Amino acid sequence: MTAQQPLTYNAFVELAAADPAVVGLVLKGSRAHDAMITQHSDHDLYVVVADDATTELTRFTGHRTPEFDLVIVSLAEFRAAGMPGFERYALARAQIVLDRLDGGIAHILADKARLGSDEAFQDSGRWLDAYANALYRSIKNHRDGQALAARLDAADSIRFLLELLFALDRRPRPYNKYLEWELARHPLPGWDTHVLLRAVDRISATGDVSLQRHLFALVEAAARDAGHGEVLDAWGEDLALMRTQ
Repeated sequence: MTAQQPLTYNAFVELAAADPAVVGLVLKGSRAHDAMITQHSDHDLYVVVADDATTELTRFTGHRTPEFDLVIVSLAEFRAAGMPGFERYALARAQIVLDRLDGGIAHILADKARLGSDEAFQDSGRWLDAYANALYRSIKNHRDGQALAARLDAADSIRFLLELLFALDRRPRPYNKYLEWELARHPLPGWDTHVLLRAVDRISATGDVSLQRHLFALVEAAARDAGHGEVLDAWGEDLALMRTQ
């Protein structure tokens, strides 16, 4: 492409599809989420090249414009992307543009969308402890008249709570931008989406202590059912402050 003919998404897809070294094209971001596309949405595309293959497409490595971003990786690098890492959710909900591996690209994306049982258990235990810590600090600060600190800790607790709830369902947590989209289409088992989102909104904005305690009661029950009683019991008498009075 020349300066007079800038690289476009459609033109690149046509070019890449004609290259036998390319085994997959994967679109992520808002373009991969129905009803989330705006006039500002660009195309974020992964180009997956067969291991040890060579391609002239590498000349586009690092291409980034307001309309079109490219990531060119080997198949091995694509398997490892987001495992673990921030990119995991983006790839978990990505759309396949090209799969020359007879479903192999789809299988890789499915692995990213589903946490292993051991991974999920370890992650949820860690996030549960972080959630309890932030919740405890928020309520304690509220008790001691530290209003700003209480609200900030409450907001922190919500971040950990969402990580926990998705880990309990063996899913990567969606980015904040896609939280409502994700829950509308893929609700968390055992949770009323509207009730949960209202609680998340209010606690983040106000640090409402009674609502924090009510939510913790639901989380405690779910966490114990999932086998995380030991994490909670380690808090000892401090649990009393977190529970409904």
